[in-house]
Amino acid sequence: MARCDVCGKQESMPYNCRHCGGTHCAEHRLPENHDCRGLQNWNDPQGVFDSGFDGGVNGGGTSKSSSLSSKLPIDTGPGGPLSYFRGNMTYTILLLMWLTYAAQLLVLLFGGPGLHRALFVLSPQNPEYVWTWVTSIFAHSPFPDLMHIVFNSIVIFFFGPIVERYIGSRKFALLFVASGVIAGLSQIAVRFLEGPITPTTPGVLGASGAALAILGVITILNPSLRVYFFFIIPMPLWILTAGIAIISLALIGGGAAGLGGIAHAAHLVGLVIGLAYGEYVKRTQNVRAPSQLQLGGPGGPGGPGGPGGPGRRF
Repeated sequence: MARCDVCGKQESMPYNCRHCGGTHCAEHRLPENHDCRGLQNWNDPQGVFDSGFDGGVNGGGTSKSSSLSSKLPIDTGPGGPLSYFRGNMTYTILLLMWLTYAAQLLVLLFGGPGLHRALFVLSPQNPEYVWTWVTSIFAHSPFPDLMHIVFNSIVIFFFGPIVERYIGSRKFALLFVASGVIAGLSQIAVRFLEGPITPTTPGVLGASGAALAILGVITILNPSLRVYFFFIIPMPLWILTAGIAIISLALIGGGAAGLGGIAHAAHLVGLVIGLAYGEYVKRTQNVRAPSQLQLGGPGGPGGPGGPGGPGRRF
């Protein structure tokens, strides 16, 4: 059983909107019946579906809220190679993460660790490399440490579409990048406070600060949402969030913000940003957060929540 996002009706055979990913009953399954956010990103300059029978339809206008993917020099329309990412910033971000990961491997192979660090690592030795404020969010621990990017991808894949559905693609992208930048810089600031910076002091990599901001938003909108820690242990989402916050606070207070190669300060700051923004969304928008997440099937991507996972790495 799944619950309609609009009226809350329980449905044994729900409809999943391909534009916004929402779950709906038969009455609200059409995009125009559930105020579908995906329709705001529609931009088909060749006409509706380019069917050849819609010459009277003027599709040349550009939507003010059109997604980043619609501006790429590649066909992102229906049937195009990037149509899956159109109006879906979550999957666009995931794609950028894995493309960045491939670029990291190439740079390490042909340019060496020094160039890799200068391009992708937010380092305390060179915080003035402002491009790394952003590239470090999408970059992750290089091969063979695949679990870093895999776990971050899982959290973003499960929870990202829900947040994006309620705040829109543009605000979601801004939340992701801004929280990631602030979280990374906060980790560097804590390292300065913990002691002198040496040439061997590690830098910061990974999207965990941004992923935990997404988790924080969902925690505020639906704290009782059931998730499965490492896909095994069931618990309400607020317990998982509280556990992450308590562990991060304890380690930062004990002068171990980077224990285990994990940027615990970045975790905490990203989570706080998400909690604060989630409270803002809750107070200013009439949102109905889902009561469950489903993996595949009519309910669309989701599943039993994201695991805690390794954090934003050094």
